[in-house]
Amino acid sequence: MTSAITGAPIVCFGELLFRLTPPASQLMVQADTLDLAVGGAEANVAAALASLGHPVRFAGLVADNALGDRAVAALRGAGVDTHFLARAPGRMGLYFMESGSGPRPSHITYDRAGSAFAEAAADGIDFTGALDGARLLHCGGITPALGPNGIDLARAAMAAAAAAGVPVCFDGNYRGQLWSAWNSDPRTVLAELVGGATILIGNHRDISLLLGKTFSGDGEDRRREAAEAAFAAFSRLEVIASTARHLVTSDHHRVAARVDLRGGGYQSEEIAITGIVERIGTGDAFAAGVIDAWARGGDARAMAENGLALSALKHTIPGDMCLAGRAALDGFSALGGDVRR
Repeated sequence: MTSAITGAPIVCFGELLFRLTPPASQLMVQADTLDLAVGGAEANVAAALASLGHPVRFAGLVADNALGDRAVAALRGAGVDTHFLARAPGRMGLYFMESGSGPRPSHITYDRAGSAFAEAAADGIDFTGALDGARLLHCGGITPALGPNGIDLARAAMAAAAAAGVPVCFDGNYRGQLWSAWNSDPRTVLAELVGGATILIGNHRDISLLLGKTFSGDGEDRRREAAEAAFAAFSRLEVIASTARHLVTSDHHRVAARVDLRGGGYQSEEIAITGIVERIGTGDAFAAGVIDAWARGGDARAMAENGLALSALKHTIPGDMCLAGRAALDGFSALGGDVRR
């Protein structure tokens, strides 16, 4: 796998969000203050890839007010090109998170209905300009989960990528709270969108949803069976990447990564991640690591191990975004290490 980064940009499309979290693992009913972080799944991928040295553009829309300014500043600070991030009157989408501790899991409450992004018209975002000369479009299943308007936005992004001949990485990112808030049909919508993707970030459960079937195997065999079914159903798919996570406590997980290609696959060894600082954004870091290796010509093993390493690093970084640079990724060890001087 070459270490070179090409000049062709990767484009990420989605909603920028604010996360509000009680400090020190407090419950919401205890909190007098809330910590603020800027995130959103696709924005997290954009920031991670830019931190690794890739040219990255972000396409989307934020509120035309001071909160929108704060969100844009976070992306720019991570090195992401925000020229194609439109502005419109309205509000920013929010989510509130109670951070888990020990046996108590984290809990998320969404406040995204009616945000400027959720109400945006597809022609209000310059997908054609954003995708001009692009290497890849990264988007996912959260945008269509926002409602019929979100479906229109997702379809417009996919159509623009197809017209420009730009391959798509689609992260299933199924969010039951969002889909269940309206009269939705996630299977039909997501299957349509995945049909245009080259890379799918998703596991056997995501594929079960897409195809309306279960897979009888276990472990690696079940994941390969699901991957083969997805490859048969979606002719454009070339790569399927996923993680397997076993929770010991809220701050001790065991994680492995898998990448399937049409001709075979690779599953990493499981690594222990302890002393977890942050769980949110670790899947987005995995996606960024897979995309990074794919863009540099990596095989299934390189994509799986690169994605797993970046995801593991994200568990140590507060906030939604993984801002670990190339040196940190290249020097990753599952055993950690002493101070580097």
